[in-house]
Amino acid sequence: MTAEPAIAVRGLVKSFRGQRAVDDVSLTVAKGEIAGFLGPNGSGKTTTIRMMCGLLTPDAGEGRVLGHDILTEGRAIKREVGYMTQRFSFYEDLTIAENLSFVAGLYGLRPARKHVADTLAGLGLTARRHQLAGALSGGWKQRLALAAAIMHEPKLLMLDEPTAGVDPKARRDFWDEIHRLADGGLTVLVSTHYMDEAERCHRINYISYGRLVAQGTVAEVVRDAGLATFILEGAATARAATLLKGAPGVDQVAPFGATLHVVGRDADALRTSAAKVAAETGCRLKPAETSLEDVFIQLMGSAEDTRA
Repeated sequence: MTAEPAIAVRGLVKSFRGQRAVDDVSLTVAKGEIAGFLGPNGSGKTTTIRMMCGLLTPDAGEGRVLGHDILTEGRAIKREVGYMTQRFSFYEDLTIAENLSFVAGLYGLRPARKHVADTLAGLGLTARRHQLAGALSGGWKQRLALAAAIMHEPKLLMLDEPTAGVDPKARRDFWDEIHRLADGGLTVLVSTHYMDEAERCHRINYISYGRLVAQGTVAEVVRDAGLATFILEGAATARAATLLKGAPGVDQVAPFGATLHVVGRDADALRTSAAKVAAETGCRLKPAETSLEDVFIQLMGSAEDTRA
C-alpha cells in the first residue's frame, strides 16, 4: 500500500484585488522528501505555501496536507506544520532561551523548560542560550528561527527563503541540518533563489506568474528543458557577446569570468551561430552541460513572453 503524500493539492487559485497570485497550482510532496519551491520574486511561492499550511483560504482548488483537508482542517494542519518565514520575527531584546520559552508557551509544550533545553541542544545553541537575539549574526538568527519551527516536533517543515542574507558556510550548515531532519522522517518544502540549494532538494517545482511550469528532479527538469549550451573562451569574449545577442538559435548570452556561455533551444542553429562568432573573434568553442540556472532563466523568459 502506497503511503499518502505529505502534500497533495490540486488546482489552487488565489487572487488579490483582481490579480491572480496563484493560478491552478497542483503539487505533490512525498513523506520524508525535501521539495524545492523556486521562482522569481512575486511568482506566488509564499501565497501557495500559506494556503497549504492553513494560513490562507484558496479561492478555488482542493487538497490535503498531512492527511487534513486544506479547506476545512486548517487548524489541524497548523498544529503539525513548522513554518519559517523570510524575515526574522523574534523578540530581539530577549535571549535565545527566552524566545524559545515564549514559543513553547504558544504551543502549550510541557514541561517547557525541557522542550527548550532539548531544542537548544539539538541545534547547538546551548552555549548561546543567554545571548540576546538581536545581537546574533544572520546564521545564528536563522538557527534560532529553525529551532522555533521544529520545537513542537512537526511532521512538515515549510521554509520560505530561509537563507536570504546568510553567508555560504551558514547556508551549508543549515542545509546539512535540513537533510538530517529529513533523514529522520520530516518532510520539507523550501522556497529558495539559490541554485546550489535547489540542487540539494530531492525534487524541485518552479513557479512563475502564479503557474507551475516545471516539476521533477534536477536532472529531469534540465533534461525536459531541451536546451543546448556552448562555451566560448578567449580574449575577445566581450565582442563575441555583442555579436551573439539576437543571433539565430541564441536565447541566452552570459559571461562567466573569462568565458562566455551561450544557450538556446535550437541546438543546430545555436552551434552554427556560436561557431561563426568564435571564428570571427578567435575564441575557442566547446559544448557544455546545461545548468539549472540556464533552465530557470529560460523559464522566466518564456513565462514573461506568455504573459505579454
